Amino acid sequence: MSEPHIALYRKYRPKTFADVRGQDHVVKALEGAIKKKTIPHALLFTGSRGVGKTSIARIFAEAIGTKPIDVYEIDAASNRGIDDIRELREAVLTVPYQSERKVYIIDEVHMLTKEAFNAFLKTLEEPPKHVVFILATTEADKVIDTIVSRCQVFHFKAPTRELLREAVMDAGKEEKFKIGTDAADLIAVSADGSYRDAYGILERVMMASGASGAESDTVAEIIGAPKGQALMDIVSALHKKSAEDALQIVRTVSEHNIDMKLFMRLLLERVRAVML
Repeated sequence: MSEPHIALYRKYRPKTFADVRGQDHVVKALEGAIKKKTIPHALLFTGSRGVGKTSIARIFAEAIGTKPIDVYEIDAASNRGIDDIRELREAVLTVPYQSERKVYIIDEVHMLTKEAFNAFLKTLEEPPKHVVFILATTEADKVIDTIVSRCQVFHFKAPTRELLREAVMDAGKEEKFKIGTDAADLIAVSADGSYRDAYGILERVMMASGASGAESDTVAEIIGAPKGQALMDIVSALHKKSAEDALQIVRTVSEHNIDMKLFMRLLLERVRAVML
């Protein structure tokens, strides 16, 4: 019987603090808290999607000795009401099954209603000694100040293009899929600051290419990006101050169903490179 397929973003999700890329400031602080045995009762992880907030929350839970049975992940987008928080307030009172602590990871916490936030305040401020809350959000400005003030706040950085390219090439190597630097770089730009998206795009390329590897033009065709020559042609048209040529290239790109947002991002990158 064949092994079930595991999506790349799950397969290459960091399992330990040593696996985490680009969040050294967060890892150092969390490891320091564990070493000093000063575990915060409430943490708030903020940052854009796909930067590792939930993964690091799980790693932290394991690092403080919490078994999987005592780690609870809650999606605030679908459990956002006051009744959901009332159930949570009752649940935290029960002791852990196999661990010293229970860890509650509440994802997209900004989705809670105002009433739910207010109901959560007292529990967040003075939870039972066996409970640790880790709140995660992509929109920190929507989390009310009284919640933020009760948490240790950690701001996650979006990965650089270089880190994303490195992650793609490492995954390609592990999967025995040859992907060139230019192709990995194109995936990194397309991922727009998200490890999850980078792995998702790589997986799509691997499925669509049907071969042992892929070059940049192949990747461009699969993900709806313009080929390198189109970018060079439009830069050349701009250099010649030929609006007609530039617009013709844009028209051609549009007719080939290219992702125009990605096209603009890649064009800006190419112009920046030329200027530098």
